[in-house]
Amino acid sequence: MKSNISSIFPGKTGLALGSGSARGWAHIGVIRALAEAGIHVDFIAGTSIGALVGAIFASDEINSLEETVLRIDWMQIVSFIDMVLPKSGLIDGKKITSFFRSEIKETNIEDLPIPFCAISTDLSTGKEIIIREGNIIEAVRASISIPGIFTPVKKNNLILLDGGLVNPVPVSAVREMGADSIIAVDLSHDIVAKKTSGNSGITDSGTTKPDRKNNKAFIQWNKILDGLNNKFRSVDFPALTQVKQWMSKDMLPNIFEILVTSINIMESQITATQLKTDPPDLLIRPRLGHIKFLEFNRAQEAISEGYRETKYLLESLLQKGV
Repeated sequence: MKSNISSIFPGKTGLALGSGSARGWAHIGVIRALAEAGIHVDFIAGTSIGALVGAIFASDEINSLEETVLRIDWMQIVSFIDMVLPKSGLIDGKKITSFFRSEIKETNIEDLPIPFCAISTDLSTGKEIIIREGNIIEAVRASISIPGIFTPVKKNNLILLDGGLVNPVPVSAVREMGADSIIAVDLSHDIVAKKTSGNSGITDSGTTKPDRKNNKAFIQWNKILDGLNNKFRSVDFPALTQVKQWMSKDMLPNIFEILVTSINIMESQITATQLKTDPPDLLIRPRLGHIKFLEFNRAQEAISEGYRETKYLLESLLQKGV
């Protein structure tokens, strides 16, 4: 496959890594498949989880990240969540930031081996903010600040939120960086369909759960829910006393599901429009709609699917002689 790959992606190649929460581990599989095919990435733009994986890839630490995420279990996921009073977000993000620091070398974006940028959103104006310089960890933290869930980030007098609100799959950003050929990864194309499908496993309370046939995933998901509810109940805020008394087992996950599903719907619509007006040379769409927002413990599944889909598309292009 390596001998003809240059004819498919001439010039400098840019990689646009899309948002997608726990589905974002698929980016690792995509990157591995591209490397095996001999595709050299010259520019990287990432949104939300795509910013995290992209930053680590640009830092030449992607193998270390893969080793780490394959060890993540439900207890570690719950430990990352530092609940705060629901003022500007349910999760403070300090523990997530500590995780970033364990995986990304403390450096400035402009000093990375591969040019990189992270996409965020200015809360005041709604404009896209492309972070091309400054502290890499701060940039990633801004890009993943999902509204209502993570507290926003203050940077240069701006209040920054998740970049998925304006550019979920940042093709335009990596094109501006100077890429001649662009490979983009869209992780949310089937997420809404999965949630509305009759086979999605929606309970009477409206909470979607993993397929019961996958018993291990179902058990792990319930453990994550229990951990989240315990975290929520521990928040000491008098006005929440009555809410805590009313709270059933599924109440907190419903809050997360409503926020995340709403954003997924919006992002899928934005992505569809943007990809029509500014299509990449190769669009990779791993089938991961069944993996939920916080199921970071399903890394092996996500990585394998990202790898499989990328290999399939590259082989198909070569067979067609494109």
